[in-house]
Amino acid sequence: MIFEAFSLGAANLSNRAVMSPLTRSRAVDNNTPNSLMATYYSQRAGAGLIITEGTSPSPNGLGYARIPGLFNDAHVQGWKLVTDAVHAKGGKIVVQLMHTGRVSHQANLPDGAEVLGPSSDTCPGEMWTDGHGSQLHTAPREMTDADIAAAIHEFASAARLAIVAGFDGIELHAANGYLLEQFLNPNVNRRTDGYGGTPEERNRFVLEVVRATTKEIGAERVGIRLSPYGVFNATGPFADVYEQYMALVQELSTLGLMYVHVLDHSAIGAPQVPAKLKADLRAAFSGPFILAGGFDKDSAQQALNEGHADLIAMGRAFLANPDLVERLRQNAPLNTPDPSTFYTPGPQGYTDYPALAG
Repeated sequence: MIFEAFSLGAANLSNRAVMSPLTRSRAVDNNTPNSLMATYYSQRAGAGLIITEGTSPSPNGLGYARIPGLFNDAHVQGWKLVTDAVHAKGGKIVVQLMHTGRVSHQANLPDGAEVLGPSSDTCPGEMWTDGHGSQLHTAPREMTDADIAAAIHEFASAARLAIVAGFDGIELHAANGYLLEQFLNPNVNRRTDGYGGTPEERNRFVLEVVRATTKEIGAERVGIRLSPYGVFNATGPFADVYEQYMALVQELSTLGLMYVHVLDHSAIGAPQVPAKLKADLRAAFSGPFILAGGFDKDSAQQALNEGHADLIAMGRAFLANPDLVERLRQNAPLNTPDPSTFYTPGPQGYTDYPALAG
């Protein structure tokens, strides 16, 4: 089934293999996409769908060094290089909108930007900065109602710019401990106003962002990524996670989104997302459902055959194998990814992984 075509909203996918969003930190000039990035993504256009690396809708969301943005004309023109290159090879591509929130260091942000979060707790751990090496995360300022409204507007504006840049849609990154999940998770969100304190109130910000982006570009062009039971960036489990995510996805289902994308990071040490929750989220959402997390060809085929998902996302395999789908089709050996070049500038470990001969 993985090699079968699939209709995803208005996008006709050539197969059911999705390239997961993978931060690569190559936007070296003012967080602007470039021709090297266009080469990287076009090499992987054999994926049924490419989801780009996390891309900030706001100067405040550029928490990591050299991640791309999508909030000005230079960003639009840079991303157009990418979308044109992917479409020229028959591929489909959506941009993942990722506001890092408190997962940030001030040195990585442009002048005038600031580190924000749902609460004022500093994210544990360190953040790489090109100018000062590894540094403790910067303490965030707790967002006011005005800040929340501004962030919602930024997501909506970035969604509009994504279409101008030629993307087939957007994915809202509500996983891995970034701003949207920071509001979802009570270990991070300590608010007691209308945006925290209960599952319904913790879901509110995400739903308002979803509604704003769907109003801007249409629900059929908006997907969302979720990671219940994730532990990245000091999120972690909480008592009513099942009930909260079920309520969230049930509400998302009424909006007619492009897809829901659920990530299980147990393959790299996080708690497993219970099979029952995955199945119940799948049943609760009326549209296409993507699963990600440690899949290979056999497990992907099994998940599709058993109806657990419509599409399967893979990450590091696509990173190291620009022609991954063809390698899977031929049962050819896979290149091994080099972690030392995951986030370094330049083509090494980025555009120089070999494809199959001939």
